[in-house]
Amino acid sequence: MVTYSTDELIPSSDLAKKFGTYLSLIKDHTVDKLAVLKNNKIEAVLVSRDEYEAMSEALKKIESEKILSSIKKGLDDVQKGNTKPIDKLWDELW
Repeated sequence: MVTYSTDELIPSSDLAKKFGTYLSLIKDHTVDKLAVLKNNKIEAVLVSRDEYEAMSEALKKIESEKILSSIKKGLDDVQKGNTKPIDKLWDELW
């Protein structure tokens, strides 16, 4: 779970009034993130473009690694003979 310091929590009404100020804090890396509160609940998080792009790339890498791992597992199953013909599989499912 992500934690937020007091200076990273901002009410949505303040964000609307002081958007430029908050944008500068993010852009200048004065803060890493700003959590936007609505009715005392975090509804959004504002991060820099660089941070967002880094997170997006990291997520893509993780997803690619999961896909690759799944493919490797499937190929291992084929090599070990742990497979069934599709018509036999359908018969077992129905």
